[in-house]
Amino acid sequence: MLQTELIASPPWDVEPEWTDMAARAAKAAIAASSHADIMTRNFTIEISVKLSDNAEVQTLNKAYRSKDKPTNVLSFPQIQPDLLETLANTDDGEALLGDIILAFETCRDEALAKDISLSTHVTHLIVHGTLHLLGYDHENETDAGVMENIEINALATLGIANPYAEQAQSR
Repeated sequence: MLQTELIASPPWDVEPEWTDMAARAAKAAIAASSHADIMTRNFTIEISVKLSDNAEVQTLNKAYRSKDKPTNVLSFPQIQPDLLETLANTDDGEALLGDIILAFETCRDEALAKDISLSTHVTHLIVHGTLHLLGYDHENETDAGVMENIEINALATLGIANPYAEQAQSR
């Protein structure tokens, strides 16, 4: 079972459907990944999603990634990817997969630039962030391709078009 906790700070809190959207995005990402079976285990997998602002994300990005600038999404895994397959049970029936944080201004500006809704873009970023919690990355072309394909498949189950289609046409 998957449980998603959402914390929204202004101006994010104007959208009441953020909690449901975050849960659906995280679930779709896990289901499309090679770790789909963790949702069927005898404990709850938990993901925390914080909707914040550029200032907080920039502070975290500087502290944890040595990049002194805001970014759209950061992920902080709590379980090493190589331990996901062997994760069997927990003392309290829950396992925190990790935390995802999004920066409002960056997400809003990217959505406007792509001419898509903020909720569509945020859904994609939560899928992307969830995959990082599962150990996927895009540090090289091969890994990026794997991650993009999982994202495309997860988003398709949510009725969202391939966010990389335009990029692929220009290659």
